[in-house]
Amino acid sequence: MTENPEEALKEFASLEIEPLIADRPAEPRDSSRLMAVRRSDGQLLHRNFRDLPEFLGRGDMLVLNRSKVWKARLEAKKPGGGRSEILLMAPESGDSTVWTGLCRKIREGQVLSCPGGTKAECLARNPDGSYTFKFSSAVDAAYLDANGAVPLPQYILNARKRRGLEAPPDEEKYQTVYAEHPGSIAAPTAGFHFTPELFSGLETAGVKIVFVTLHIGWGTFRPVRSESPSDHVMMAEECSVSAQTAAAINAHRAAGGRLVAVGTSSMRTLETLSDENGTVRAGTEQAGLFIRPGYRFKTAGAFITNLHVPDSAPLYMTAAFAGRELLLRAYQEAVKEKYRFYSYGDSMLIL
Repeated sequence: MTENPEEALKEFASLEIEPLIADRPAEPRDSSRLMAVRRSDGQLLHRNFRDLPEFLGRGDMLVLNRSKVWKARLEAKKPGGGRSEILLMAPESGDSTVWTGLCRKIREGQVLSCPGGTKAECLARNPDGSYTFKFSSAVDAAYLDANGAVPLPQYILNARKRRGLEAPPDEEKYQTVYAEHPGSIAAPTAGFHFTPELFSGLETAGVKIVFVTLHIGWGTFRPVRSESPSDHVMMAEECSVSAQTAAAINAHRAAGGRLVAVGTSSMRTLETLSDENGTVRAGTEQAGLFIRPGYRFKTAGAFITNLHVPDSAPLYMTAAFAGRELLLRAYQEAVKEKYRFYSYGDSMLIL
């Protein structure tokens, strides 16, 4: 294999991952497994996530995404009574009656019945494959709190169904313990493993912690289907860095410290809001970077991330950071050692 940025990561799709898909999070969160991947010598080390302070110290600063998953999934019924659902992406009107969303097998002009007697008319199919819906009443925070559901990835629901397992409550589990700013339709899952106790241990070890925000949308989990990855269009997602956080990050790097990006959303925020020298600026921007092998990272020197779905943008970013050959070997090792995969699964620390 070569580090060819135009080459798709097809070899990852051949791994036998399906039996390893995690259908629920580890309990406690920091008992999940952690593979440390050292780029300097290719060594793979097996630990638990609570052992993270073994690898980090006073020269390190964790950068975490504080976005919170909202109840973006709405059950719906078709005119003939068949079941459907809408995954809400973003409001398009100030009164919260027009939204873009995802829905299967729907036609323009079709009206779906949603909880609480609300009707949703499909106005149009958009170029990116989403739809525009006009609701008969406001689909605001209060409505979603009463009628929406956590938008779990379909592969988790399918794994539970195959295994005949009763679904545990997900409303709190499918959030990081530090989530604060609602706006994501998928969780920043690399942060699932942190607990207050682990944060305390990291701070004792001298690790600094800062937060950024990127609201995860369809861009993150839209599959990379192009034969040439350069043809893939990364749908933009809103990200922001506060003035205080930007100043702390820049001072840390100027003093020779290392940034540790927690999750692909944190990494994309850093790379979006930084100049060619890696200096991070405060502000809010649209993150439309598709990071793939061949990309030159400007900010973070280490990366915490989960084990990703083949043909996904997060997998391409991880391959860009680790190197595709080393990452494939790490994934092969993870399969051999029966690591738990995907959103509720185990993680990697790439050094």
